Amino acid sequence: MTEADDRLIVALDVPNALAGLQVAQEIGPAVSFYKIGLGMLTGGGLALANELKTEHGKRIFLDMKLFDIGATVEAAVRGLAQFDLDFLTVHGDPHVVRAAKEGAGGKDLKILAVTILTSLDRADLDAALIVPGAVPDIVTDRAARALAAGADGVICSPQEAARIRALPEASGKLIVTPGVRPVGAALGDQKRVATPAEAIADGADHVVVGRPIWAAPDPRRAAQAILAELASPQAQRPNR
Repeated sequence: MTEADDRLIVALDVPNALAGLQVAQEIGPAVSFYKIGLGMLTGGGLALANELKTEHGKRIFLDMKLFDIGATVEAAVRGLAQFDLDFLTVHGDPHVVRAAKEGAGGKDLKILAVTILTSLDRADLDAALIVPGAVPDIVTDRAARALAAGADGVICSPQEAARIRALPEASGKLIVTPGVRPVGAALGDQKRVATPAEAIADGADHVVVGRPIWAAPDPRRAAQAILAELASPQAQRPNR
């Protein structure tokens, strides 16, 4: 059996672990990588992560976007690292990244830094009193600082992937892009989006797709359509 293309990460943004497991079972072996986020934390998210990892052989991206003082972040990551997961998100502030890397210790847990959420635009940043400037410039600067602080990769919108891939600090690092929508899919709460092929071509290592897959009448077919796009000539690029 052909190994699944782990460039596609399916976001299980559903209410609880039972619903998440059902989606994974409907998709079957076509997908090998799943994202479990904060919204499912009280709905059995960690239990689902453990079950998908240990019993079904899936890779797991735990999207917690941790932010706190260094000691607290370090302690939280140390606890989460015991679950043998693959990716964990923290906010891209350098002190948070450094603490997360300490907490991960020798575990093979990749710490990914969040730059600017893909649901935000300049008006949102103004409302939050974030430094003036174009969003792509701020994202690129935050990414460079997070990578210099030791992050294994960054989370950014597909629209900033090419700029971050060009950074000297990004050599050998991961770029993971949410805000990915197939052609014709509704944008939902995302504002800075691109298609799966565009994201990969612009430098992303992984694309995260949620609602267009799990809310589809046939999640497996929806995932397979995106995987076919990732294998198309439009998605090809030198990765490093």
